[in-house]
Amino acid sequence: MGKPTGFLEFTRELPTSTGAKTRIGDFNEFHEHMPEEKLQEQGSRCMDCGVPFCHTGQLMAGMAAGCPINNLIPEWNDLVYHGRWREALDRLHKTNNFPEFTGRVCPAPCEGSCVLGIIDPPVTIKNIEVAIIDKGFEEGWVVPNPPPVRTGKKVAVVGSGPSGLACAAQLNSAGHLVTVFERADRIGGLVMYGIPNMKLDKQKVVERRLKLMREEGITFVTNTEIGKDYPAEKLLAEFDAVVLCTGATKGRDLPIPGRQLKGIHMAMEFLRANTKSLLDSGHKDGKYIPAKGKNVIVIGGGDTGTDCVGTSMRHGCKSLVQFELLPKPPDARAKDNPWPQWPKVYKLDYGQEEAAAVFGSDPRTYCILTKEFVGDADGNVKELKTVQVEWGKDANGKFGMKEVPGSEKIYPAELVLLAMGFLGPEDTLVKALGVATDERSNYKAEYGRFKTSIDKVFAAGDCRRGQSLVVWAINEGRAAARECDRFLMGTTVLP
Repeated sequence: MGKPTGFLEFTRELPTSTGAKTRIGDFNEFHEHMPEEKLQEQGSRCMDCGVPFCHTGQLMAGMAAGCPINNLIPEWNDLVYHGRWREALDRLHKTNNFPEFTGRVCPAPCEGSCVLGIIDPPVTIKNIEVAIIDKGFEEGWVVPNPPPVRTGKKVAVVGSGPSGLACAAQLNSAGHLVTVFERADRIGGLVMYGIPNMKLDKQKVVERRLKLMREEGITFVTNTEIGKDYPAEKLLAEFDAVVLCTGATKGRDLPIPGRQLKGIHMAMEFLRANTKSLLDSGHKDGKYIPAKGKNVIVIGGGDTGTDCVGTSMRHGCKSLVQFELLPKPPDARAKDNPWPQWPKVYKLDYGQEEAAAVFGSDPRTYCILTKEFVGDADGNVKELKTVQVEWGKDANGKFGMKEVPGSEKIYPAELVLLAMGFLGPEDTLVKALGVATDERSNYKAEYGRFKTSIDKVFAAGDCRRGQSLVVWAINEGRAAARECDRFLMGTTVLP
């Protein structure tokens, strides 16, 4: 702790960003870096708090509290304050393979558990994190670091999202020969096609890291789905170990009357097509689902729903409404949501901020249930029938909802995007490998061991734990790599 009074002298500040109405004109990242002296001031706000809950990585009330990859946050905050950026980068890379990803897209549970946050706005941990890694690249400090010795062991990683990439990076650093299989045409999984470019630039940020990983000796194979394009038996025969990191890509559907109508899409179908077309042709090929000139309804909240909102705004939608089934969160922590739990409070994310700037108000409407999709004569969706709901506990104390009589309403919509979360991994690989699944259809593998029901096959990330944060994916990818290394070598050198 370099400045004991820093949290008393300086208030929380965030970098400026392009105005909401301006930034929806393109898909470029819109947050700027703060001047170095300002970042040092923000780093000085980190307190000598005794127990730094920011990097504990616990699950509390079903949500992350603190950093799941246990970033050494107080250490690199202090190093930034003292201007020792090179050392701060080393501290950051000790726990995090991809801080340029997490510093941009992670919702920052670390800040929700910051001790300073009990009495004041928390330290700007996420902003300092991304500043450290971006400065590292600018200064040429981030360079390929291939292993000095190879073990000769061959490992296949199936899936190239954050868990797969973290697993591959760790196994490669241990000297194993790693091949990553990806069914899409580009490497990256969630960070390539699941997160829009304005949140995470694919060419400047994602491809930059992938280039390093290739130079370190990792082999990437695209357009190859195991169990379809590449036999599962061949995979098991050719590799000494396999790690499944396929993600939880089976979206939750809404099987109500009218679901078959045209114009109703799963959120990831919409987001993936948009980013692929953007990267392939700058949207000139027209191979995406357009929102331009349409009344758009996004059903579901969370990061995926917000990304659908932000993408629709950049297309130039006519109107936008976002449905939330749950009640509106309070402005401050409720009594049953104490620190250091994740703060379930009302906030405007970037997409809602953009919609509000254009249409005059937060696009979200709460406690609303969609009852039916209604179509036109050509089979296109034209409107939604809804009803308001109220939440409460029944006689047995169980929390639930009931419809409010007389609250029916019709909303016009030519494009409906379903962003209601994910149910688990798709079943192609399950059938091909015969791997056991749990009651939630995830690959069955104990956390900490990561072994599946099949010898020499491990699983990590969302396909094992269910839909979660990018930092949990990295946590599991690194941990599964450690256990895979132990399986191959009898002991492990990985952290």
